[in-house]
Amino acid sequence: MSIWKIAAVQMDCKLADRSHNFKAMLGHLRETARQGAHLTIFPECALAGYCYDSKEEAWPHAEPIPGPSTRALAALCKSLSVWAVFGMLETSGSDLFNACALLGPTGVVASYRKIHLPYLGVDRFTTPGDRPFTVHDLGGLKVGINICYDCSFPEAARCLMLLGADLVVLPTNWPPGAASTVKYLIQARALENRVYYAAVDRIGMERGFSFIGQSRIVDVNGDLLAVTETDQPTILYADIDPERARDKHIINIPGKHEVHRTRDRRPDMYGPIAK
Repeated sequence: MSIWKIAAVQMDCKLADRSHNFKAMLGHLRETARQGAHLTIFPECALAGYCYDSKEEAWPHAEPIPGPSTRALAALCKSLSVWAVFGMLETSGSDLFNACALLGPTGVVASYRKIHLPYLGVDRFTTPGDRPFTVHDLGGLKVGINICYDCSFPEAARCLMLLGADLVVLPTNWPPGAASTVKYLIQARALENRVYYAAVDRIGMERGFSFIGQSRIVDVNGDLLAVTETDQPTILYADIDPERARDKHIINIPGKHEVHRTRDRRPDMYGPIAK
């Protein structure tokens, strides 16, 4: 397909209640599929909740990938012929990761482990992501995944753009104090890389933290395609044209005012970034 309709599900999640959260996600996925969405994105830690006080407390609410929840949700994706990204806690050996699963009609497509960890919530006890950034082709739409705090590091989205991402998805749990991230960084990440960007936040309260919502889907030029400024349940929809993200050559006045988001880079001057 040339145009992809995506959905961003801004929802509440119950701490340590995978059954409740999973049922809610199933219902939302059926609804977004009815509305014609090909890809649906859920928040960070949508399955397990976020504000755990220890690794030991969080561990029973985590799963491997693939695991029971990813397989069950993938089965629904298959029946609906859609894709989904959702946040969860992943177990691997003795490690606990803040992760996202990417599911589709063929099953569990991929997973991503949060690389940049703030000292907040369950991230105080998770292992930093140990896999390189990767882009996944859904059959015409190339998707890269970041999680929450990753968006504060421009290198994360830049790596995904250089790997060919048309769309960067950011499942997130924005607490109070994240308003500047919402206001400035999300649109900047789209604009500076000329990619679509979908930041999907949760809402509700956990152990004194109220999550602020304000999810948004951003165009390749940094303009808002769909946005909510509230902390209420909502689903955002937007159409994504991968070809626009792949054309990094911006021609304002032919031969006089042109910008190329990849050609104009100077990697030879960026050494300090990697130190």
